[in-house]
Amino acid sequence: MTDSVARDAARGDRDAVGVVYAALSPAILGYLRARGVDDPEAMTNDVFVKLLPIVPELKGGADGLRKLAFTIARARMIDSLRARSRAGTTVPFDPTLDNRAVPSAEDDAQAALALARVHAVLDLLPEEQREVVTLRVVGDLTVEQVAAVIGKSSGAVKQLQRRGMVAIRRALQERRVTL
Repeated sequence: MTDSVARDAARGDRDAVGVVYAALSPAILGYLRARGVDDPEAMTNDVFVKLLPIVPELKGGADGLRKLAFTIARARMIDSLRARSRAGTTVPFDPTLDNRAVPSAEDDAQAALALARVHAVLDLLPEEQREVVTLRVVGDLTVEQVAAVIGKSSGAVKQLQRRGMVAIRRALQERRVTL
């Protein structure tokens, strides 16, 4: 996505809005999945419902738009986690009681396995390191963008990322987590 596409989207060009969605939605969806949101697809849509009305007021071109999108996604994720903590205990799903179940596809199983492996690696990290690594790797944000999203300095983001990656590397070498 380029600055000109961001400007066109701000002017209401439908094609440019489609390009913005196509460029940002996979990364936002991946970020929300990695952070354990209950319904990441719906929340991705919520992010764009919140983002699109304020695009005309946006400053900063494509980088500003990307940063704003992830700021909204992070805020929605935090709201979701807070709501989940207040909701109390949930009953686990029992597929034997659900007559709507259909056989799973191999791709769905592989995706679930891959996501479980990502969660296993991320669960080794303290919350701040997990947040930074997820935004940098899954969200593909720059250090400066991550700093703006989480409200820390660029130096702090670099340190959190470095420590997180060292912890992940050490865990993989010690085979605490298998890929």
